[in-house]
Amino acid sequence: MFPHGGPGAALLLLRVAVALTLAASTIHHSGSYFPLFASGLVVALSLIIGFLTPLMSAIAGAFSIVTFLFFRQADTFILALAILDATALALLGPGAYSLDSRIYGRSVTVVPPRKDSSDL
Repeated sequence: MFPHGGPGAALLLLRVAVALTLAASTIHHSGSYFPLFASGLVVALSLIIGFLTPLMSAIAGAFSIVTFLFFRQADTFILALAILDATALALLGPGAYSLDSRIYGRSVTVVPPRKDSSDL
């Protein structure tokens, strides 16, 4: 669930790329509307540290879609890549180098053996 090594490092790089794209888009398109600016940066920071990664990736993708629909002067190719990257990250998960892996990390579930009906 939380790959480590090369795949974990690649997921870390993907999280950083989505976060930086979201931060740049937020800074460019929020103008003087501080709540949008602050929420975009909070989502970007959450992505960098890997907290609630699938949810934050979905929010980042939704922000890119809204930017695409309402700000026609935005670069369509960059927004399309941002949407694809956020979708891939939401589907893949955070990786081992994230806060999610520390919180929800590997756990062992011990299932007790069943009693046979012949033992009764």
